[in-house]
Amino acid sequence: MVGASGGEFGVRGFVAAFDPESGKELWRTYTVPAPGEPGSETWPTGEQWKTGGAPVWVTGNYDPETNLAFWGTGNGGPWMGDQRPGDNLYVASTIAIDVATGQIKGHFQYNPNESWDWDEVSPPILVDYQRNGRIVKGLINVARDGYLWFLERTSGKINFVEGKPFVTQNVFLRLDPKSGRPDVDPVRKPGTGKEAQFCPSPHGGKNWPPVAFSPLTRLIYIPANNNLCGSLTGVPVEYSRGSGFAGARGGRSFLAPGADHVGEVQAWNVDTGRLAWTHAYTKSPNWGSMLATAGGLVFTGGTSDRRIHAFNAATGQLLWEFPTNSGIVAPPTSFAIDGKQYIAVHTGWGGDPRGMQSTLNRLFPGEYPEVPEGGAVWVFAIE
Repeated sequence: MVGASGGEFGVRGFVAAFDPESGKELWRTYTVPAPGEPGSETWPTGEQWKTGGAPVWVTGNYDPETNLAFWGTGNGGPWMGDQRPGDNLYVASTIAIDVATGQIKGHFQYNPNESWDWDEVSPPILVDYQRNGRIVKGLINVARDGYLWFLERTSGKINFVEGKPFVTQNVFLRLDPKSGRPDVDPVRKPGTGKEAQFCPSPHGGKNWPPVAFSPLTRLIYIPANNNLCGSLTGVPVEYSRGSGFAGARGGRSFLAPGADHVGEVQAWNVDTGRLAWTHAYTKSPNWGSMLATAGGLVFTGGTSDRRIHAFNAATGQLLWEFPTNSGIVAPPTSFAIDGKQYIAVHTGWGGDPRGMQSTLNRLFPGEYPEVPEGGAVWVFAIE
């Protein structure tokens, strides 16, 4: 199964399945419904569904028990919700796809009429957790909108359980306790010709770098970017094949009042829904994918000092770090040869991490230096 990117170019997102031997396409499921399909009533009449976005640019997770694959979807096209009135399913959602048929069996939409470029493409992790004396067949998503979403997966529906902000978030006034639908502060919602300032910034509380979960500690480890806020202003845009279709102009970036840092590693207990520990990076964002090991360690990079870090998984104590040639965005991996454990990681800074670093350096000249680029593979032995 593969997804499609291109949310800034007026695509109609989809997930497609292919036979691995013949290469034949078996099914294709679009993430923006056509007229008459379920969810089409959440779009304006006309042909906006053809360019509605909801790209799927991070690989989903598979549940063999239900034979469902859970995929995250991105922003709508154009970005501003007032140019596509309605909830706009399945933009900024998690969808459950029947692997055998491609049918969408369930969904949960994080941001109806999404207008902040908060792609929610990260697939939720499949972790069963405790709530109110019962075991929940869980989906947990650490979202770009700055909320930690606890959901329930079933064979035909995705249910809301709980949502909590894990970074500074001023857009959602509250969540509906039954559906999880957010009540949005209209002052914080940008529109065509209307600037809005909001937290977190379009980079999100957590972007695409994956989280990790340890069954030993029952903690989920999050590469967070806290306190960074931004603004957007919508501009009119007409679709032209192959041209940008965002219809938005970025504004200023700024730190939340009283904040003194951006990058964090956070650990949350999935059974209590509470924050267990935080490690703050004083002069760096965090774009570090996470790895939790059976030895009680958490490895990650993501910082502008080019270091790979090892934390005590239970306490958050920084145990070890090592400087590499460039920033680390890729997830570390663990493997063993002849009984000896190794940690390997690919370095190479660029793209959105470089963009956020440049933004912070403009805000605080000299405090967030640019990061050297260039890829390499580093391997470390665990003694």
